Amino acid sequence: MDSIKSAFQLEGKVAIVTGSSKGIGEAIAWGLAEHGAKVVISSRKQEAVDEVAARFREAGMDAVGIACHIGIDEQRKSMVEQTIAHYGGVDILVNNAAINPVFGPVEEASDSVFDKIMGVNVKAPWALSNLCLPSMKERGGGSVINISSVEGLHPGFGLGLYSVSKAAMIMLTKNQAKEWGKFGVRSNAICPGLVKTKLSEALWQNEKLMTKLEKTLPSGRMALPKEMAGLAVLLASDASSYMTGGVYANDGGYLIGG
Repeated sequence: MDSIKSAFQLEGKVAIVTGSSKGIGEAIAWGLAEHGAKVVISSRKQEAVDEVAARFREAGMDAVGIACHIGIDEQRKSMVEQTIAHYGGVDILVNNAAINPVFGPVEEASDSVFDKIMGVNVKAPWALSNLCLPSMKERGGGSVINISSVEGLHPGFGLGLYSVSKAAMIMLTKNQAKEWGKFGVRSNAICPGLVKTKLSEALWQNEKLMTKLEKTLPSGRMALPKEMAGLAVLLASDASSYMTGGVYANDGGYLIGG
């Protein structure tokens, strides 16, 4: 039997991880790099990505920082071009960067907020995936990992437009999988539950609300960013060679309830 252990290795693979200067993105990038991938650390500020990439290199891993505001078309194109110039191509794309600038009822959000959320959370991953596709095709295949959310599967309260954007990302994943399978390109979605990140800070800093939330979770607690990395490593590697179009919750049992 062929080695199953070696199927998890990513030597020779190049990965772009958006929003990877902190939180879930950084944890996923670290996991990919630990398994041998060359990783592009990306977020809006060059200083932030350089700092993270330096930490990866100090640990003996191959990483470079490329600043990119994924909501801006020219910056998306530039990041992919710089990645190909530096590493020779793209094999893995993790669409992790996302925003949630408002908390409140859907009817109270403005047109500009709607456009901003959809632009960063839906249009940018669609466009960035399209930019990486030619290189993946050229290299004989690839893996797109879209970071959605349990909010894209089950509506919470006050996160309406964010939920809509994450539901759209799930359908984008399924369409990519269906259309790109013939190129050897797989696409899967990860739906994290409540994770201790900057994005969820308003929730976990509210002790009363957190106590209430954690009582509803079979796991009894919120997740740490590093707990999202293992699933991403699996989906990036040949160990998941038959997995495409999948939507995988990593939520401590949130969707089944307490």
